[in-house]
Amino acid sequence: MWDFSQYGSQIALINDLGEKVSYGELQQDCEKIKSVIEKRSLVFCLCENKVGSVAGYAAFLNHQIVPVLLNAHLEGGLLANLLETYKPEFLWLPKEQIEKFPSMAKVLDIRDYSLLKTDFGEGHTLYPDLALLLTTSGSTGSPKFVRQSYANIKANTESIIEYLNLDCSERAITTLPMNYTYGLSIINTHLMVGGTLLLTDKGLMQKEFWEFFREEGATSFGGVPYTYEMLDKLRFYRMKLPELRYMTQAGGKLIPELHKKFAEYAKETGKKFIVMYGQCEATARMGYLPADKALEKCGSMGIVIPGGKFHLIDADGNEITDANVTGELVYEGANVTLGYAECAEDLSKRDERRGILQTGDMAQFDEDGFYYIVGRKKRFLKIYGNRVNLDEIDRLIKGKFDNLDCASAGVDDHMYIFVTDNSKALAVKEFVVEKTKLNPSAFQTIVIDQIPKNDAGKTLYKELAKYYEG
Repeated sequence: MWDFSQYGSQIALINDLGEKVSYGELQQDCEKIKSVIEKRSLVFCLCENKVGSVAGYAAFLNHQIVPVLLNAHLEGGLLANLLETYKPEFLWLPKEQIEKFPSMAKVLDIRDYSLLKTDFGEGHTLYPDLALLLTTSGSTGSPKFVRQSYANIKANTESIIEYLNLDCSERAITTLPMNYTYGLSIINTHLMVGGTLLLTDKGLMQKEFWEFFREEGATSFGGVPYTYEMLDKLRFYRMKLPELRYMTQAGGKLIPELHKKFAEYAKETGKKFIVMYGQCEATARMGYLPADKALEKCGSMGIVIPGGKFHLIDADGNEITDANVTGELVYEGANVTLGYAECAEDLSKRDERRGILQTGDMAQFDEDGFYYIVGRKKRFLKIYGNRVNLDEIDRLIKGKFDNLDCASAGVDDHMYIFVTDNSKALAVKEFVVEKTKLNPSAFQTIVIDQIPKNDAGKTLYKELAKYYEG
């Protein structure tokens, strides 16, 4: 996947404790791991934004070892269930977690990580091009993984490098977990061009994050909509970040007001703001909005990435050729993944998608060929015969009420709007009724302490169902 030898003494990784690892040293770490995992095997990689985590991942991909990337802080019972379902031969984890697995034998220490040999034995049949397994964005302890191939990762990595124009001078700071497809794509691209990754698990709300950002001269970061909502609250626009070159956004549609704010900030400061579109099922990226169109095409996710194709289909599967007509977005490209796995036996499956992905996203394109996501196919309700887009409801509320976290869900004829501020609950309902002109009896607001999100900051809508089902 990567040829680290060509970058030698260039710095690959820097953590927030001051540790620096060159590409030559990273290559040595990879060889050490290869020496103890002598054949193609399945490894559970418990990920943190740490040197050892990235070194292990790089070694696994470079030496045909298949990692399952999981959050290192996944709840114990969920992890135990996944271990029993997939029976990996090895576990790669932070050193401080070794004591949780007393029956497993330690075979290697590298920096802040250790490799354990499990007691599940051997016997996986792994499809030759299977490179890694990743959870889909809404998953937690679900046994359902996306199967990504070496060809998928290479094609998508090269495409992202091309449209972002990346080179070895890049210094990207981690704002997302590496077990999340968007966070992982940043690691893949920077290792490919010989750039530097600034590794931290500190959050945007911690001053240590920004101290590290400035000390090491971060040139870029990526974020989901929630990231940019937090940055807006932090008055990011006032910060002095002279080394920052560009910001990327994916993981859901940003409300137009925030898109405009960050695009204007980028234009005024000589930086770039690049909205992107993707899914784990397409390795990472499928579309991007060129920085010079960030204001002109505000609200758009842009055009297809180099090497890919977009088209829209109607409910009968026919291609839509007229602008400003809503249909399901279909993507074609070498980065479309192999399919899903839900048990160990599925790891031998071949390519089930053959380069074509029906995204489940509803979209339109304008007269210039720029695409706009209008919502998820499954995120629509019928309210007394009228079709309502729940994603659009969320965006309307967030655009109207500053600093209010919210999420809408429900079933036909009954929408539930979840908010975190009791004092605004009635006003939110009245606002939605006014905007939709629908019967108020179809709407109910529910106040909860916080909107459930995964470790990448994406809303977990399924967890809201417990408030209105049954």
